[in-house]
Amino acid sequence: MAEKLLGKEVNKRIEERIREKMAFLSGKGIVPTLCTIRIGEDPGDVSYEKNAGKRCESLGIGWKKIVLPSDVSQEELLTLIRELNQEPDVHGVLLFRPLPRTMDAHLVENALLPGKDVDAMTDLSLAGVFTGKNEGFPPCTPQACMEILDHYGIDCTGKKAVVVGRSNVVGKPAACMLLKKNATVTVCHTRTRDLPEVTREAEILVVSAGHADTIREEHLKDGVIVIDVGINVNQEGRLCGDVSMEAAEKKASRYTPVPGGVGGVTTMVLMEHTVDACLRLNNLKAEEG
Repeated sequence: MAEKLLGKEVNKRIEERIREKMAFLSGKGIVPTLCTIRIGEDPGDVSYEKNAGKRCESLGIGWKKIVLPSDVSQEELLTLIRELNQEPDVHGVLLFRPLPRTMDAHLVENALLPGKDVDAMTDLSLAGVFTGKNEGFPPCTPQACMEILDHYGIDCTGKKAVVVGRSNVVGKPAACMLLKKNATVTVCHTRTRDLPEVTREAEILVVSAGHADTIREEHLKDGVIVIDVGINVNQEGRLCGDVSMEAAEKKASRYTPVPGGVGGVTTMVLMEHTVDACLRLNNLKAEEG
């Protein structure tokens, strides 16, 4: 029977770190504050926004919610971001993406101060992931994957890791983070030939394909560790990942369920990034927290 790598267990560990830092900041009269910016009414964004708000409330983190109409202009959005850059009581900013196609995404994303970029939207934050210099903050989702591996004591050293997906949001950063953990990494994408042949080599498989059941039994070797980043809705209207749950239970030694796996940890990582951003912006060292 495959072991489920449950996100709630990982969250307990992250929450302990956050509460220590919050107590330190509280003693100085500082409240870390996250600002979320949502454009339109995408159900996935609304759900994530709601969960982030609940997490902020439970941890004592301030939350400023901004919702813009779907036809908001690029200049209006840029003006808002510039205002938030100058707002001393806002420490982290999360802009939901993708942006409307009418906008220059690169221009908008890089308008945000890297110090307030808590989900690696800016070039500098992404560069920090690729160079290992810890500038800015890494994307929350791939960091959540690493938090899960760490919590469950999964040593990546020397292991063959395969990442399915090559986006700047998950795939590429996850590959770099696995390399930092001394795994030997292969990245797959839509033009990979004979995907099952490649993924069957994986001892650790991270999947961010964006489609339900992309990974089935023929893609998995016996005993593989599966980290499923996908969040989809199946024909029955239930949440599911990119990996067939039945296949994971049959072939994997350990896997993250959907729901109950990576998603909740991603939100908790966002909370810690906000607290750490507050520490940095106030010239306080995180270890003091």
